[in-house]
Amino acid sequence: MAKGGGGAGIPTEGWGEYLKYSFGSDYVVHNAAIGGRSARSFTREGRFTEVANVVKPGDWVVIEFGHNDGGSLSNDNGRTDCPGDGAQTCQTTYNGVKETVLTYPAYYKNAAKLFLDKGAKVILNSPTPNNVCESGTCVSDSSRFDYYAWHAAAELASPDVYHVPHKQYAVQAMKNLGPTTVNANYPKDHTHTGPYMADVMAGSFVLGLKCGTTALGAAVKNTTDSLTTTFYGPCIPQNSSVPI
Repeated sequence: MAKGGGGAGIPTEGWGEYLKYSFGSDYVVHNAAIGGRSARSFTREGRFTEVANVVKPGDWVVIEFGHNDGGSLSNDNGRTDCPGDGAQTCQTTYNGVKETVLTYPAYYKNAAKLFLDKGAKVILNSPTPNNVCESGTCVSDSSRFDYYAWHAAAELASPDVYHVPHKQYAVQAMKNLGPTTVNANYPKDHTHTGPYMADVMAGSFVLGLKCGTTALGAAVKNTTDSLTTTFYGPCIPQNSSVPI
């Protein structure tokens, strides 16, 4: 999602840089993603607060984490979340500072509340996948963070909070593209996309918007048919308890 993707050297890019092409001049897309962050480290560094400080009523905020949220707190890298889907907490010391670590859904919900208090609407995404075609065969992919993102949106139970299953739409597109195209556009590793796949990830999110019920989805310039008749594939049914 972050600008520059995996950093300098081999050209990679984050999908957030391509989202602006799906909206007209009435919308300004600001990509505040920072590479290498988790929901926990983004919180600890005060970055959610920085975004909230410039958010205005009527804005939309898209939150997506997951690539850096796993791991073990026994060898704390400052990014790993506490295991669990609720109010569980873990105690750790990172960089010499004692820290109470929350769960991934808790970080999602806390961030969403910051933006809701500013009058914004919030979309809690599941994370994009790693390269599901790396082995030469494109396979399905799921993780606990897919459920956690949905769960956080469901627990907030707000008409201004939405969920897009970004990973499901991205995997669908990657399977349709096939391993030759997909593998050629992961130039560095199985996580960081090249510009073409970053654009595919943006389009996958846009399709998720178009297939949902948000006003933001209605504002997308692309028609639903212009996406579903391509490699992006059809709309994916979702649990009706969470607006999309």
